[in-house]
Amino acid sequence: MSREQLVRIDPPTELRFKGPFTETRTAHLSLTNIRNAPVCFKVKTTAPKQYCVRPNSGVVEPHSVADVQIMLQPFDFAASKVSKHKFMVQTMYKPGNFVDSETVVWASSVFYVL
Repeated sequence: MSREQLVRIDPPTELRFKGPFTETRTAHLSLTNIRNAPVCFKVKTTAPKQYCVRPNSGVVEPHSVADVQIMLQPFDFAASKVSKHKFMVQTMYKPGNFVDSETVVWASSVFYVL
């Protein structure tokens, strides 16, 4: 199976959240479908209790953009405990028997780590 790039991710390597961290902070992730076919996506994180991702999965139509909001939940900030949490974006062509993005078998997906 080919592992070709299906979407362009912006920002491409890291998300930045600006304080104060005593309230929910939001960063945006744009997923641009660079193919001529619909693409399913799913966003995962290494710290699911600290982030709310909406939508965390979906379909991007050909040459369209999906805007994903990543919301950092409030916490007590300590500069000595800055974490390098990771996000993974899984993508695959939308299967012919597609029902919804939660029932897609992700084993054959392409993934990107931010």
